[in-house]
Amino acid sequence: MTDTATSTRPAPKAAVNLTPRAEQRIADLMAKAPADAIGVKLSTPRRGCSGLAYSVDYVTEEVAFDEKIATPGGTFYIDGASVLYLIGSTMDWVEDDFSAGFVFENPNAKGACGCGESFMV
Repeated sequence: MTDTATSTRPAPKAAVNLTPRAEQRIADLMAKAPADAIGVKLSTPRRGCSGLAYSVDYVTEEVAFDEKIATPGGTFYIDGASVLYLIGSTMDWVEDDFSAGFVFENPNAKGACGCGESFMV
């Protein structure tokens, strides 16, 4: 007799892990978002010395292959074409006396330009 029991798999992990500070920043952005914004989206457009850059923008419509992550303060999307460059990354929000911005710890990045504007995989 063969075993016909099915196995249960855990839910897949999100491509990007958000720190509590990043989630709070998303909530802050959504609190003052344009009326048609449905969330915040991370993408990696081609830009800078090393080829790819991180870009975070409001999004007004869902795209079929984007990854969707529900956070306490709003929906966070990851551009479907960018997911492979971001798997296993951590996104944080960092503020100091001189600057504020999202910071990425990306295990897929093989290098970055000197100014920190872009990265390569």
